[in-house]
Amino acid sequence: MVTRSFLTDTELSDITRANESGRTPVVFVHGLWLLSSSWERWRTLFEEAGYSTLAPVWPDDPDTVEAARQDPAVFARKMVHQVTDHFLDVLGHLTKRPAVIGHSFGGLIAQSLAGTGESAVTVAVAPAPFRGVLPLPLSSLKAAFPVLGNPANRGRAVSLTYEQYRYGWANALDEAEGRALFDEFHVAAAGVPIFEAAAANLNPFSQVTVDTRNPDRGPLLIISGQRDHVVPWAISQAAFKQQEHNPGLTEIVEVPNRGHSLTIDHGWRGVAELALDFIRTHG
Repeated sequence: MVTRSFLTDTELSDITRANESGRTPVVFVHGLWLLSSSWERWRTLFEEAGYSTLAPVWPDDPDTVEAARQDPAVFARKMVHQVTDHFLDVLGHLTKRPAVIGHSFGGLIAQSLAGTGESAVTVAVAPAPFRGVLPLPLSSLKAAFPVLGNPANRGRAVSLTYEQYRYGWANALDEAEGRALFDEFHVAAAGVPIFEAAAANLNPFSQVTVDTRNPDRGPLLIISGQRDHVVPWAISQAAFKQQEHNPGLTEIVEVPNRGHSLTIDHGWRGVAELALDFIRTHG
């Protein structure tokens, strides 16, 4: 029986289903400017492949994009360690060690979860940087400027204009698809995680950290989009370098001609199959 904590009814139901199924769980972690519903197609693919999937929310996230747009302030002040603790709570209720897949700040959190030894195998897609990842490419700074450009945004929820979304997320897409993704998926996001990541290498007490040396980390795959402006190859490669000496297998792959939207755009399936193949082989 699952003990109620601060988990939602949907999360508790998915945990119970996973535990009773006997299947290996796969836990999906979304990042900023998305909701957990952005993983629906991935979940279908992995369920068809024989896994039991969960896509927990960040604490207090609305259920739908429509609800999120009606009350964007609900996203404010969600810090990285609070979200990580929520996902650790989910993992702690599972009877089997899961595979974990995360995108962007969800990729950072996925690596942090792996560093605790709680996941069996991990895939980080375009992961946001943690303490020790040093590169600061100009494209990343430009993509983050809508948040970092105003210090007051640390305590706010921030929505992107389409032009900002186009640069950061949809630069590898045509105009029609970029607009469609913005309309379907984009919601406000907490500003504070971006300030936390930006200051991680300056703050010795930063909680934006990953235990890269834990021998129980398990296999890790980092997936990078060749045209990603938010998390370009230099950041993904630096994260790989921080972790490649872990006793667990560490791999990195670059997907040609793909931007930060690679988990939700027309090419999502190819990225999902990379993750699925890695988990099948090493999970």
